[in-house]
Amino acid sequence: MANSVYDNLISVFERIDRAARRAGRDPKEVTLLAATKSIEVKKVKEAVSSGVRVFGENYVQEAAEKINKIKDGSAKWHFIGHLQKNKAKLAVELFDVIESVDSAELAAELNKRAQRPITVFIEVNLAREKTKNGVSPDNAVKLAKAISGMPNLKLTGLMCIPPAVDSPEVVRPYFITLRRLAERINKERFPGVALKELSMGMSGDFEVAVEEGATIVRVGTAVFGQRAVKKGASK
Repeated sequence: MANSVYDNLISVFERIDRAARRAGRDPKEVTLLAATKSIEVKKVKEAVSSGVRVFGENYVQEAAEKINKIKDGSAKWHFIGHLQKNKAKLAVELFDVIESVDSAELAAELNKRAQRPITVFIEVNLAREKTKNGVSPDNAVKLAKAISGMPNLKLTGLMCIPPAVDSPEVVRPYFITLRRLAERINKERFPGVALKELSMGMSGDFEVAVEEGATIVRVGTAVFGQRAVKKGASK
């Protein structure tokens, strides 16, 4: 019999706690984002009642349905998937943070559509994988500069999805690189840009990410169990 969401969360929080302490960090510096793509509302509500306050969605329409059904003001919603420009208006209405800004064009559209300042992260494709979105490290610096001139966007972090590998240790260098990239951008002192958040690490490698400075870990399977394959999800 599979563990309940509550039981899984106890394990995940303990693992975050141990990883943070190994690195000499305060575990409270790390936020657990529960990744809810294709997860049924019942399980998401269980996560809310178990103390999770930050949730991540990959699809705008799916998120709209869940947010409407959950109706919990304490829950914060992050967009963590690839965002198409034609979904920018709905995205800025639904989400507290958009973690996957990967072009100046998307940033400009979000800035145009936002009715209030919205927090954004830049998604960085550190391994330059053609199958993944995100900008190169050098272009991340250029994008940060561009966003600094957009009054409705608050750039506060970087996000990455490293290559899928069997050993978490193999991706440690990517987490180190993202941390150093944030330091590099902060040294530029772009107006209004202060990178304090590093969104990195998922179910298979979040402990290594915490050891290397993650402030947000995006965990789905370790919280909710294996996902059912959902056909025809609307982006």
